[in-house]
Amino acid sequence: MKKDTKVFNLIRKEKQRQMGGIELIASENFVSDQVLKAMGSVMTNKYAEGYPGKRYYGGCQIVDQTEQIAIDRAGELFQAKFVNVQPHSGAQANMAVLMACLQPGDTFMGLDLSHGGHLSHGSPVNSSGILYKPVAYEVNRETGRVDYDDMEKKVAQYKPKLIIAGASAYSRDWDYARMRKAADSVGAILMADISHPAGLIARGILNDPLEYCHIVTTTTHKTLRGPRGGMIMMREDFPNPWGLTTPKGEIKMMSALLNSAVFPGVQGGPLEHVIASKAVAFGEALSDEYFEYILQVKKNAAAMAKAFTDRGYNIISGGTDNHLMLIDLRSKFPEITGKMVENTLVQADITVNKNMVPFDSRSPFQTSGLRVGTPAITTRGLKEDMMEPIVDMIDDVISHIDDTKKLEAVKEKVNAMMAEYPLFAW
Repeated sequence: MKKDTKVFNLIRKEKQRQMGGIELIASENFVSDQVLKAMGSVMTNKYAEGYPGKRYYGGCQIVDQTEQIAIDRAGELFQAKFVNVQPHSGAQANMAVLMACLQPGDTFMGLDLSHGGHLSHGSPVNSSGILYKPVAYEVNRETGRVDYDDMEKKVAQYKPKLIIAGASAYSRDWDYARMRKAADSVGAILMADISHPAGLIARGILNDPLEYCHIVTTTTHKTLRGPRGGMIMMREDFPNPWGLTTPKGEIKMMSALLNSAVFPGVQGGPLEHVIASKAVAFGEALSDEYFEYILQVKKNAAAMAKAFTDRGYNIISGGTDNHLMLIDLRSKFPEITGKMVENTLVQADITVNKNMVPFDSRSPFQTSGLRVGTPAITTRGLKEDMMEPIVDMIDDVISHIDDTKKLEAVKEKVNAMMAEYPLFAW
């Protein structure tokens, strides 16, 4: 068969792009060779609708073992007794939880998208906002932190059936205990979406949501440094609170409702090559090397946040507890949008993403902010001493946003710096 040179040439160019640049998108990371190999393996050939030991196809004896390893390792990593590793993404994991816990039209709560929340937490263009009735809680205008007082008032007012803790652009830890108390006050299920800080949570660096939340979802990339995919977990199984029963009259457990919501509810056959890759990544995340890595992610983020602050940038909430920070550009460059900065930094081989900030005066297509994270550059081996030079280059680009020669000079610096680092240094 003729080699597809068009596609493989683009893959080669993408690798060159990744090698030459500084990757600061908070949701991106670089995986190990063995994670890549598992993903590109013959496991992709196998159809395996259903779950280990209960498939709709024959020949699943090997993929059953592989999926069980992924389940067991994730359970050990998060101390969870129920794990579903089949969701194709974090959004589909969230969709499955909502399907298992809500009826169309039911009210639930999530952090406002413009305050750091996620599309799947109630955006009107997402299934979560189309099928259900979302009510948003916000961050405090002065502190930039979740306004738990206001959240509690809204819980009492709207009596949601489910509350989501978690965000895609929030740099602080969460008070899961307080949110559980609010959920219990109205009989709501508390769900945490830990897609961003999952690696920090897994190794005990941030608060443990599984101690207080009924259900926890996550992606398996980002700080977990695995393949793109999702996962659903519970520390302990529990009977569904609505009294749903099986045909035999037995109370249905939440694990059964969640499994059914994933398949056949929102997905067909699982991606067994991705699940094999998840199993490998979970094994890596249990290692001492990964613990050193994820500690370094947090150290690098703190050093980068300080460097931005020292140069006059406003970090929402004043700093970071995790792997990312949200920068309000208006504090230093009131006329420059996040979109302009994102597009210009790409020309200097620095990748960030534009992001709305709380109470933003601009649209989601322009934004007043940037979201910046350290998982990927930490995977490449950079440490705290390199955060200030990186911020200097970013500041240089923004300060000379229309200067083509300056962009070229910064790009040369970036390429020279990153030539010393492999994609995966751990």
